[in-house]
Amino acid sequence: MRLQCEVEVVSRLLPTCGLRGRGRGTRALLSLGRPPGRARGGGSGGVYLMVCTARDRVGARYKVQENIERFFTRFVEEGKATVRLREPAVDVCLSKANASNLKNFLSAVRLAHQGTDIGALPLSTLVPAKNSEVEKPKTKMIITSRRDYPLTRNFPYSLEHLQASYCKLARIDMRVLCLKKLRKLDLSHNHIKQLPATIGDLICLQELNLHDNHLESFSGALCNSTLQKSLQFLDLSQNKIKALPIQFCQLRELVNLKLDDNELIRLPFKIGQLGHLRFLSAARNKLPFLPSDFRKLCLENLDLFGNPFEQPNPLVPNIQLKIPLTLLECAARATINYRIPYGCHLLPSHLCEDLEVAKTCQCGSACLSSFIQITVTMNLHHVAHTVVLVDNMGGTEAPIICYFCSLDCYSQFLDRYLQSNG
Repeated sequence: MRLQCEVEVVSRLLPTCGLRGRGRGTRALLSLGRPPGRARGGGSGGVYLMVCTARDRVGARYKVQENIERFFTRFVEEGKATVRLREPAVDVCLSKANASNLKNFLSAVRLAHQGTDIGALPLSTLVPAKNSEVEKPKTKMIITSRRDYPLTRNFPYSLEHLQASYCKLARIDMRVLCLKKLRKLDLSHNHIKQLPATIGDLICLQELNLHDNHLESFSGALCNSTLQKSLQFLDLSQNKIKALPIQFCQLRELVNLKLDDNELIRLPFKIGQLGHLRFLSAARNKLPFLPSDFRKLCLENLDLFGNPFEQPNPLVPNIQLKIPLTLLECAARATINYRIPYGCHLLPSHLCEDLEVAKTCQCGSACLSSFIQITVTMNLHHVAHTVVLVDNMGGTEAPIICYFCSLDCYSQFLDRYLQSNG
């Protein structure tokens, strides 16, 4: 019988010498059995407990029958236990074991200690452990050149952090998408043009770095994947992205988003839905203004330097009003204002998409395709604690879009604006 766990063998004579154990275990393979070639006669005097580690794959053997002073199993449900031996005077401390396997292993050791017949025990042949059985699973791999990229061998399935930079990758290696424990994936400084939707199958992925690639888009399928619940850091800087999909704001666990040095002409329409976002940088893009939902953000750091923001002019509105309102507009406004449930099983998919990007008037009502649009100035300190200067003149103000559902709402805003400006 075998058990993989962490083990520390502590001599009980150490305190008498003024010493003490390290207090931490080493990955090991425990085996309960008999040496190879030993005759399988009656009795169990030949049963040993063998501890194999990476430094000692041959293993240290300890006699079991009538040689165990005590079992400590108070924390066995947490995968911890201690076996105290009489000779030598050591404690075999086990930790990080599967609780069920640990219970079965301790039961077998107890039976061997009591002298149970060998035929009734689940014994193993005591042979040296393999490297894979005692080596600590590799959780981190950093590759910084194409020469070091593994072409003939697989990535360890235990990886939690993988960096493959400066490898001239034109696409994402499908073997990477099998690493289900991956938490951090860094593919910066490559030539990747497109992201496969199967990245969304990496259910533990928290950080994705795609800095300095050739991406032209970020697919909506990724935004609707399990990344919605896991992704916290996303770096898409220094690519060729012109716009992000409507679904992008479904990535609501995002804390840090980097979009610098792209070709963005707009930010996601519903960016205010990113309630956990604290760090946003979109410097050196082609943004003429910010979406109205930008007001809802609560950031610690914001960088929008180097964008060609337009000069706002509330007195020159973009009027898209349709009078009288179409039946579609009336129905859409009522659906949103009265919070009526809708979905693709009730409405055509294109109507659902329109409803998802409905505008919000200053009065709080919704409007779809009939509205008045203007740009006004907003001080970015209203949404961020620290603001990188928007321009070389030291300004921290930027234009933001405002919508009005009717002439009445716009005229009320205009009255307030003219009064505040004398």
